[in-house]
Amino acid sequence: MTIKILNFTEKVIKSNDVMKLYKDADWWEERLEEDIEEMLKKDQSVGAWKADTLIGFARAVSDGKFRAYIEDVVIHSSYRHEGIGTKLISKLMDELSHIDVISLFCEEELISFYENNDFKLSKSQFVMHKK
Repeated sequence: MTIKILNFTEKVIKSNDVMKLYKDADWWEERLEEDIEEMLKKDQSVGAWKADTLIGFARAVSDGKFRAYIEDVVIHSSYRHEGIGTKLISKLMDELSHIDVISLFCEEELISFYENNDFKLSKSQFVMHKK
């Protein structure tokens, strides 16, 4: 069966489907479905679909012009290493082509994946969090 990569306007992404991907990846167990529903209304998102099953997801937070930040790139464990992440990033980059600077944070072991998708490591900036 073919896997389709569609943006949120081409196929609605439901919060419970995103939660299933998070659970499979052991991510964000504290997130509530209603909060994810709110997030999906605001963020630019794309999904990887096998028939009607969401098997991959990525989103971007943006000001709509100058900056965008890619977040939550996740592929169901049964479908990893099949090029789906690259297709999701490509589709999301198409959706964000009008944005000046697109950034992301990732774990060290994913640096080569993102470099292969035209991102460059910046050693001149530091990640800072408050919480």
